[in-house]
Amino acid sequence: MQYLGLFLLQTAAPSAQTNPLMSFLPLVFIVAIFYFLVFMPMQKQKKQQAQMLSSLQTGTDVLTTGGIVGTIVSLTDTTLILRVKPDNIKLQVMRSAVSSLVDSSKPAIEEKK
Repeated sequence: MQYLGLFLLQTAAPSAQTNPLMSFLPLVFIVAIFYFLVFMPMQKQKKQQAQMLSSLQTGTDVLTTGGIVGTIVSLTDTTLILRVKPDNIKLQVMRSAVSSLVDSSKPAIEEKK
Protein backbone atom coordinates (compact mmCIF):
# COMPACT_ATOMS: atom_id res chain seq x y z
CA MET A 1 0.00 0.00 0.00
CA GLN A 2 2.83 2.31 0.84
CA TYR A 3 4.43 1.60 -2.54
CA LEU A 4 1.19 2.43 -4.35
CA GLY A 5 1.04 5.89 -2.71
CA LEU A 6 4.69 6.56 -3.54
CA PHE A 7 4.09 5.42 -7.13
CA LEU A 8 1.11 7.74 -7.50
CA LEU A 9 3.10 10.69 -6.18
CA GLN A 10 5.93 10.07 -8.65
CA THR A 11 3.70 9.59 -11.68
CA ALA A 12 1.34 12.46 -10.94
CA ALA A 13 1.65 15.41 -13.31
CA PRO A 14 3.66 18.26 -11.86
CA SER A 15 1.47 21.11 -10.69
CA ALA A 16 1.41 23.97 -13.16
CA GLN A 17 2.60 27.30 -11.85
CA THR A 18 -0.17 29.89 -12.24
CA ASN A 19 0.60 33.49 -12.95
CA PRO A 20 -0.47 35.65 -9.97
CA LEU A 21 -1.68 38.31 -12.40
CA MET A 22 -4.10 35.84 -13.98
CA SER A 23 -5.69 35.11 -10.59
CA PHE A 24 -6.54 38.83 -10.16
CA LEU A 25 -7.91 39.20 -13.69
CA PRO A 26 -11.50 38.13 -12.83
CA LEU A 27 -11.53 40.61 -9.95
CA VAL A 28 -10.39 43.39 -12.29
CA PHE A 29 -13.20 42.52 -14.72
CA ILE A 30 -15.79 42.56 -11.94
CA VAL A 31 -14.61 45.99 -10.75
CA ALA A 32 -14.68 47.34 -14.33
CA ILE A 33 -18.22 46.04 -14.91
CA PHE A 34 -19.33 47.51 -11.58
CA TYR A 35 -17.83 50.87 -12.55
CA PHE A 36 -19.60 51.01 -15.91
CA LEU A 37 -22.96 49.74 -14.63
CA VAL A 38 -23.18 51.57 -11.30
CA PHE A 39 -20.73 54.41 -10.78
CA MET A 40 -20.79 56.06 -14.22
CA PRO A 41 -24.60 56.46 -14.28
CA MET A 42 -24.54 57.81 -10.71
CA GLN A 43 -21.92 60.41 -11.64
CA LYS A 44 -23.91 61.40 -14.72
CA GLN A 45 -27.07 61.78 -12.62
CA LYS A 46 -25.23 63.90 -10.04
CA LYS A 47 -23.95 66.20 -12.80
CA GLN A 48 -27.46 66.60 -14.22
CA GLN A 49 -28.88 67.34 -10.74
CA ALA A 50 -26.17 69.94 -10.04
CA GLN A 51 -26.78 71.58 -13.42
CA MET A 52 -30.53 71.68 -12.78
CA LEU A 53 -30.02 73.22 -9.33
CA SER A 54 -27.69 75.88 -10.67
CA SER A 55 -30.11 76.84 -13.46
CA LEU A 56 -33.14 77.46 -11.20
CA GLN A 57 -34.91 80.76 -11.81
CA THR A 58 -37.72 82.73 -10.26
CA GLY A 59 -41.12 81.60 -11.54
CA THR A 60 -40.08 77.97 -12.14
CA ASP A 61 -42.35 75.22 -10.79
CA VAL A 62 -40.39 72.63 -8.80
CA LEU A 63 -40.94 69.43 -6.84
CA THR A 64 -39.09 68.99 -3.54
CA THR A 65 -37.84 65.72 -2.09
CA GLY A 66 -40.66 65.98 0.47
CA GLY A 67 -43.26 65.99 -2.30
CA ILE A 68 -44.14 69.68 -2.15
CA VAL A 69 -44.89 71.35 -5.48
CA GLY A 70 -44.39 75.09 -5.61
CA THR A 71 -43.30 78.07 -7.65
CA ILE A 72 -39.98 79.76 -6.88
CA VAL A 73 -40.50 83.29 -5.57
CA SER A 74 -36.92 84.16 -4.66
CA LEU A 75 -33.48 82.53 -4.67
CA THR A 76 -30.30 82.72 -2.66
CA ASP A 77 -27.15 80.61 -2.92
CA THR A 78 -28.40 77.92 -0.54
CA THR A 79 -32.14 78.49 -0.08
CA LEU A 80 -35.23 79.36 -2.06
CA ILE A 81 -38.70 80.52 -1.20
CA LEU A 82 -41.57 78.58 -2.75
CA ARG A 83 -45.17 79.73 -3.13
CA VAL A 84 -47.41 76.72 -2.57
CA LYS A 85 -50.99 76.58 -3.81
CA PRO A 86 -53.94 76.77 -3.01
CA ASP A 87 -53.43 79.34 -0.21
CA ASN A 88 -50.22 80.84 -1.66
CA ILE A 89 -48.26 79.88 1.44
CA LYS A 90 -44.56 80.72 1.19
CA LEU A 91 -42.05 78.12 2.36
CA GLN A 92 -38.31 78.47 2.68
CA VAL A 93 -36.47 75.31 1.57
CA MET A 94 -32.88 74.38 0.89
CA ARG A 95 -31.86 74.48 -2.75
CA SER A 96 -30.64 70.88 -2.44
CA ALA A 97 -34.18 69.78 -1.48
CA VAL A 98 -35.38 70.38 -5.05
CA SER A 99 -35.64 67.01 -6.76
CA SER A 100 -37.00 67.98 -10.18
CA LEU A 101 -38.69 70.59 -12.30
CA VAL A 102 -42.45 70.37 -12.82
CA ASP A 103 -43.72 70.73 -16.36
CA SER A 104 -46.34 73.48 -15.98
CA SER A 105 -47.81 72.76 -19.43
CA LYS A 106 -49.28 69.47 -18.14
CA PRO A 107 -52.71 69.78 -16.54
CA ALA A 108 -53.06 69.14 -12.82
CA ILE A 109 -54.39 65.76 -11.63
CA GLU A 110 -58.07 65.55 -12.40
CA GLU A 111 -60.42 64.93 -9.50
CA LYS A 112 -62.88 62.04 -9.66
CA LYS A 113 -66.49 63.12 -9.98
